[in-house]
Amino acid sequence: MAKLTINDVNLGGKRVFVRVDYNVPLKAEGDRMVITDDTRITATLPTLKQLIGQGAKLMLAAHLGRPKGKREPSMSLAPVAARLQELLGQPVAFAPDCVGEAVDAAVAQLEPGGVVLLENVRYHAEETKNDPAFAEALAKHAEAYVNDAFGSAHRAHASTAGVPAIVAKRGGPCAAGLLMEKELKFLGEELREPARPFVVILGGAKVSDKIGVIEALLEKADALLIGGAMAYTFRLAQGKPVGVSLVEPDRTDKALEAVKKAEERGVRLLLPTDDVVATRVDTGETDKKGRPIYRYDNPRVTAGELGEQEAGLDIGPETIATYREVIGEARTVVWNGPMGLFEDPRFAKGTLEVGRAVAAATKERGALSIIGGGDSVTALNQAGLGDQVSWMSTGGGASLEFLEGKALPGVEALTDK
Repeated sequence: MAKLTINDVNLGGKRVFVRVDYNVPLKAEGDRMVITDDTRITATLPTLKQLIGQGAKLMLAAHLGRPKGKREPSMSLAPVAARLQELLGQPVAFAPDCVGEAVDAAVAQLEPGGVVLLENVRYHAEETKNDPAFAEALAKHAEAYVNDAFGSAHRAHASTAGVPAIVAKRGGPCAAGLLMEKELKFLGEELREPARPFVVILGGAKVSDKIGVIEALLEKADALLIGGAMAYTFRLAQGKPVGVSLVEPDRTDKALEAVKKAEERGVRLLLPTDDVVATRVDTGETDKKGRPIYRYDNPRVTAGELGEQEAGLDIGPETIATYREVIGEARTVVWNGPMGLFEDPRFAKGTLEVGRAVAAATKERGALSIIGGGDSVTALNQAGLGDQVSWMSTGGGASLEFLEGKALPGVEALTDK
C-alpha cells in the first residue's frame, strides 16, 4: 500500500523527528574524525530543505557505526553536524545525546525552520532492542515523524519502528521523506511490471546473502547474470574446481535449486565461462576482526581451470563480452554486487565493464537501471558513471530485503495513504 510522504502534508510549526541515514565513512586526521564521503548527507538535503521551507522544527536522528551501546568518540555524529551546516547554509545545532536534558534544551531553542542533530542513537543499547521506554524518550518532543533512512528501514529499532508507533498513537503523521519515496518507487513500483527484457546482475561474496533475491527475481527476470565470489559456490555445486576461491559449501544445494528453477521457468541463468585468477599467499597478518590477510600473486585468465592455491577474483574477457551483450538488450536492469575484488585494480575490469554496459543500456536504449546499493554504487562512482543510471539505492541490506518482497519495519511503520 502507498505510504504518506512529505508531499502530502504540511508540517509547518511542528516538531518533526526525522530519521536520516548519516552512517558515513570517517577517517582519523590527527585528533579529529573527518568525513571521507558525504553522499548520504547530501541525499537528505531535498527532504530537509522542503521541511525547513515549511517552517518545521527538525530533530534529526541517525546512527553511525556499531558502538554497541557505548559512547565511542570515533563514532560521534559531531562531524556530520558541521558538514550538514555547511551544506544547508544555516545553523545546525548538535545535541551531545539523543535523549534527556541535552535534547530538551536543544529542542526548546528551535525556531521554525531550525535544525538539531541528535547524537548517535546506537550509543544506547536500547536502540537496537527497540526498547519501549527508550522509544518514548526519543519521541518525547515529536509531533510528527519522517523517515528518510531507507538503509535502516529493514531494522525494527527504536528510531525506525518504536518512535513512529508512538507518534501515530498520538495522532501525528508518519511520512516518508523524498529519498525514501524514491527508493520505494524504483525498487517497488517500477519492478512490479518491468519492461522486458528484464536482466538481473548479481555479484558479491555470498550466495547466502542473495539467495532470497535470486528466488524472488527468478519469478520475473528474463536473464540472471552471476559474478563475484558467489559464482564459485555455483561452480562447486556443479563439481568443478574452485581452488581456494571463497565458497559456501553449505549453500550448494540452494545454488542447484536456483539453476533448476531457472531452467523450469525459461530464465537464462548465466555463470562465468572464464575467470581472472591469482595465487593466494598468506601474509601472516590479520585484520581488525582477526581474519587472515592474503596477498594475490601472478594473475592470469583461465577458462575455469584453477590450481589448488588459486582463487577466482574477477570474471574473464569472454564472460565480460557475453554479459555486455545480454545487458545491451535489456529494457530493465537490476544490479547488486561487484563481479570481483574490484578494490584491487587488477581485478576490477569485470565490475567496471558491467557498469559501463548498464550505463550504455540506460543512455542508448532508455533502459531503466537500478543499482541495489553497497559496493555496486561505490564501483559506479569510482568509474564516474553514477549519474548515468536511473537510480542508485542507498539501501544495501534494505534493498536486498525489499527486492525479496520482505516487509520492512521502517516502511510498515509509516502512515498509509
